[in-house]
Amino acid sequence: MSVLARDPARYVETRIDDETVVMSLDSGDFFSLTGTAQAIWRLLDGTRDRAALLAALAAEYGEPETEIAVEVDAFLAQLDAAGLLRATP
Repeated sequence: MSVLARDPARYVETRIDDETVVMSLDSGDFFSLTGTAQAIWRLLDGTRDRAALLAALAAEYGEPETEIAVEVDAFLAQLDAAGLLRATP
């Protein structure tokens, strides 16, 4: 499975209190990440595939992987559509 990572050439980010604000350099769109979205963003460091990402989030939040998979996949799809995500074999 592919390793997932943020594509640093495509965004800038800043941390403001408990929020991470990400701006797409391609579109200028802003994303406000808090809570679980912020945790996912942090874990997209190029060391995990989808399964490892789900396992890390399940351990962090004490939820079964099957319970969080749909929401995680939806968020990953948003990041991918915005050009902020890259997958490497």
